[in-house]
Amino acid sequence: MTGCQTTRLDLTGRLGGSFVPRVGFTTLGCKVNQYETDVLAGLFRQRGYEVVDFDDSAEVYVINTCSVTHLGERKSRQMIRRAVRNRPDATVVVTGCYAQLSPDELEAIDGVDVIVGTQDRWQIVDMAESAAAGGEKITAVGDIMAAGQFEDIPLFSFPGRTRAFLKIQEGCTNYCTYCIVPYARGPLRSRSLASTIEEAGRLVSAGFKEIVLTGIHLGAYGRETASLDSLTGVVKALLVNSGIIRLRLSSLESVEVSDEIIDLMGRDDRLCPHLHLPLQAGDDQILQAMHRHYTTDEYRKLAVRIQASVPDIAISTDIIVGFPGETDLQFANTLAFVNSLDFARIHVFPYSPRQGTPAAAYSGQVPEQEKKRRAHALQVLAEKKAADFQRRFIGREFAVLLETEKAGIVEGLTGNYIRVYAACDGKTPGELVRICLKTPYLDGLWGEIIG
Repeated sequence: MTGCQTTRLDLTGRLGGSFVPRVGFTTLGCKVNQYETDVLAGLFRQRGYEVVDFDDSAEVYVINTCSVTHLGERKSRQMIRRAVRNRPDATVVVTGCYAQLSPDELEAIDGVDVIVGTQDRWQIVDMAESAAAGGEKITAVGDIMAAGQFEDIPLFSFPGRTRAFLKIQEGCTNYCTYCIVPYARGPLRSRSLASTIEEAGRLVSAGFKEIVLTGIHLGAYGRETASLDSLTGVVKALLVNSGIIRLRLSSLESVEVSDEIIDLMGRDDRLCPHLHLPLQAGDDQILQAMHRHYTTDEYRKLAVRIQASVPDIAISTDIIVGFPGETDLQFANTLAFVNSLDFARIHVFPYSPRQGTPAAAYSGQVPEQEKKRRAHALQVLAEKKAADFQRRFIGREFAVLLETEKAGIVEGLTGNYIRVYAACDGKTPGELVRICLKTPYLDGLWGEIIG
């Protein structure tokens, strides 16, 4: 830890008195980050803090940052400066991937008091209070490559959502040439099966009807040790032991989708028929340059096999456009490949060079304007694919987990990740209801509640 002098409120002054300190959180990036923010919020609540909106006045602000793209880092810096403007005397804590990778950059931002990487976050409240009491800045960023254990912090409080994320895996060793994540998250570490089942049981008891299993490299669960089962084993154990109503898997690499997972989705309605399988490119030369571990032919065969086994399944994906060296022809190959498959949802990302990754030093960097053009062309196709997928289900009934209600309209998700809207008809968020899907509406379908 390093330190220099600053002036902050002494948070420990609340002890024994009526003062209730407030903490505001904001989260950049992925579902893992969102889960980790929920965990950190629980740690603060355990110590007597009230969690408030990030734009409200608070004694502590926590910014959980992202470094996947330069845009994520820029937004992270913007949120840090917003917190400092909101309350100049507050304690500002920065954590997450950006904090792990670039603590020096964050130390240079006026108003940052605590910088915590992607490990040892169970100490975050102590660090915030120490910085506030002593007036010293704290930087706690260790060697993530030396991390050997999954940081198992339970959810001490439950977020106000209908779906709960459950992180069971940390780290990645794929080292795709464009990706900074392995350098921010370190080697593979997995949550124990006993802890996973226990935490899932707590979430079910708290009223969550859907649990989303998540991780940095979820499909690599248990790979680092012979003492742990695979992801398939975890899924089977949860379906047997936790009382779970709906279980969803977050992102998986296509090469890690087992026949058992496909079979389970086909015969157990509790395992949501939705797989997010990042493609990243539809050209084999680009996939090789990215250090991806499959060909387009292998990806296609898997997608066709999954859809034959689970007819209603949604397959969503991520695609990067403008990777270094990508020619017009190679981008055209990606468009043609995407058009040939029945994707339910496609997330389009212009390539963002990350310092320290091999691809950032590749020749043939694509101009920004061309990346934008390609992203737009693919986005148009993505929207058509999403609409085509949704229209297949008009006239059918589905179980929908309601998430929000506004102005008499409820909104929720089917098991295969179609967003559904309907007149509330007395129903409230958190209920699992039957809805007949009627017509396209906004980014999903309008339906009628029938039970």
